[in-house]
Amino acid sequence: MKAAGGLIVAIVIVVLFVASGGVFVVDETQQVVITQFGKPVGDPIKDAGLHFKIPLIQKANFFDKRWLEWDGDANQITTKDKKYIWVDTYARWRISEPLLFFETMTNEVSAMGRLDDIIDGETRVNVAKFNLIEVVRTTNRPMNLTISAGSGPVDQQDFHVDIGREKISKLILEKIRKVTPTYGIEMVDFRIKRLNYEKSVRYKVYERMISERQRIAEQYRSEGQGRKAEIIGKTQRELERIQSEAYRKSEEIKGKADAKATKIYADTYSQDQNLYKFLKGLEALKATASPEQTLILSTDSEFYELMKRYK
Repeated sequence: MKAAGGLIVAIVIVVLFVASGGVFVVDETQQVVITQFGKPVGDPIKDAGLHFKIPLIQKANFFDKRWLEWDGDANQITTKDKKYIWVDTYARWRISEPLLFFETMTNEVSAMGRLDDIIDGETRVNVAKFNLIEVVRTTNRPMNLTISAGSGPVDQQDFHVDIGREKISKLILEKIRKVTPTYGIEMVDFRIKRLNYEKSVRYKVYERMISERQRIAEQYRSEGQGRKAEIIGKTQRELERIQSEAYRKSEEIKGKADAKATKIYADTYSQDQNLYKFLKGLEALKATASPEQTLILSTDSEFYELMKRYK
């Protein structure tokens, strides 16, 4: 009975110990700093599994072990060549020293606010050291330019970079890495996500782009109209040549036909002059008379004689 009673007491103590928070579980994505009355005690817990602390006195403070995302707001920055731009950036970081992180930052919300100051500040300082083209381009690969200056095409040299966007990003990352370890933070990556002109400048750029596109479109239309006129002119000349050739051939055919008809008429006339005269008279009568007309002929008229003979 005493053994059973002791077992029950032990179970009750364990249950009370667990219920009071004496046992906690750390998974693979977490690390823990134990505090006693608000002050850290012992080493940080980085191993996953079941762990113990003194109930009611000690507290487990959980922090993420994974790489975390920082995505700040876009900032307006002036470049070295006095271009007003908005720079949007992002970074990746993690809590590398949880005890130092707890002592300096306390939690991830405070860390995000501190990273805003560090990353935005380094971005502003370093972007302002370079011209806009350095922040935009990464390499000096040739570009197919369609824009032009007032005096002629823009030179490729105007778009040459010595440092480039990628190296500027690495430079900013190096600057940030010198500061973040003091807060128990490791910075692994930093990138310039997006660049854009300041709003008032952006509208002017859009207007220049639209004007340039319209100029190019007008040039294409002009070239198209010139090509159209050239094709129409060529077509018209070819049509006139074909018509002229066709007219020449038709006149040749008509001439040969008239000559042949004349020969036939001549042969017929030479064989029987009266028949020829009779046929020609019929043709003339047919061309002259119609049902709607009234002919008044004298008795010595050839038409009268012909009609009299026909009757």
